[in-house]
Formats: sequence, structure tokens, C-alpha cells
Amino acid sequence: MKKRCPECNIEVVGRSDKKFCSAKCKSIHQYEKIQKQEVFYLSVDKQLKKNRRLLKKFNKSGFTTIRSTVLLNDGFNPKYFTHYWKTKKGELYLFCYDFGFLSMNRNGVQKYLIVQWQDYMND
Repeated sequence: MKKRCPECNIEVVGRSDKKFCSAKCKSIHQYEKIQKQEVFYLSVDKQLKKNRRLLKKFNKSGFTTIRSTVLLNDGFNPKYFTHYWKTKKGELYLFCYDFGFLSMNRNGVQKYLIVQWQDYMND
């Protein structure tokens, strides 16, 4: 069975380990691969920035509790965060840069406790 170029499906002629029919096809393949990676990076970065912007918007007092649906309806996605901080009680705050949130259930209602990063959290 003859090998085919993954980019244009033309028969590959030459060395046994050759994958592409030409330098042009190899270049196109590499460029498309890089573009896909860039699109992924940009979409994650966009969501992280949106999460931070929303946490900042709703954190008026520095320590705010809000229904999760309010944030989620504005486009917040809790799966995207930059780092976390665990309290001595074992509570896990997820942060988007300098604003964090703790998921909690109060009286059967899903809520987020929003906080801003503090110096003592570095310890």
C-alpha cells in the first residue's frame, strides 16, 4: 500500500519515513496545527478574563455572596480559573487572577462567595 500525503492525499514518493508529498504541504499542515493551538489559547484566555471581570463586577464589598445563576447567566464558567487557595478548614477557593470564588449550597440554593486575593493567602 502506497503512502498518501495527509494534507492533499497525493501519493508520497521518496524516503520511507517521508510523510508529506512536498514542503508546501508540510508547511500548510504545520501552520494549521499552530492555528488550532492559538485558537484554543485565545478562547481560554478570553474566558478567564470574562470570569475575572464578572467576579470583580459583583464583588462590591470585597466579600460578596451571590446566586450562581446570576454569574452563569452573564457567561461565567467556573471550570476556568488560574489558581486556587485552600483554607485551613479545607475550603477550596478558585481564582481568576486576583478574584476568587467558593462554591457553596445555602438552603438548597447554589451560591458563590466572591473574594479578592489577600496577602495572607500567600502563606
